[in-house]
Amino acid sequence: MTLVFRPEQAGDVAAIHRLNAAAFKTAAEARLVDALRANSALNLSVVALADDAVIGHIAFSPVTIESEGATFAGVGLGPMAVDPLRQREGIGGRLIRDGLERLRAAGHEICVVLGHADYYPRHGFVRAKPLGICWENPVPDDVFFVQELRPGALDGVTGVVRYRPEFAAV
Repeated sequence: MTLVFRPEQAGDVAAIHRLNAAAFKTAAEARLVDALRANSALNLSVVALADDAVIGHIAFSPVTIESEGATFAGVGLGPMAVDPLRQREGIGGRLIRDGLERLRAAGHEICVVLGHADYYPRHGFVRAKPLGICWENPVPDDVFFVQELRPGALDGVTGVVRYRPEFAAV
């Protein structure tokens, strides 16, 4: 079965909502993606298709990294969802790679993610705290990560990452 990865299209919206609701314990992430889309706050939204059915989705939205005297722009990865029946097939990793390649091509330089300590380092993310970057909410050091999308993009970047206000509802 061939998988196709492409940016979301208008006809994908309902399937993306159903997928996010099915992949997470509640529908909060599905509502988050809907709110980000409604507020034109998705830098990128990519779907994975199998036989024209949406089986994976990844969203990226704007973040800022704020320090004394400087604000840096970045993107936040998430949510990411894969059909529960298709998990552990590498689809999530392929969504991450595809999304990061598209972000690089569009000129984005920094990506952050809040997620599983064993998963995101396999995809090029490093712990953010040792680099002087933390999330605005307290979380363990081993669940908040960052990745340079351009070599040197993190040089001199430290501070607090702030996500879009839509994330407050999750």
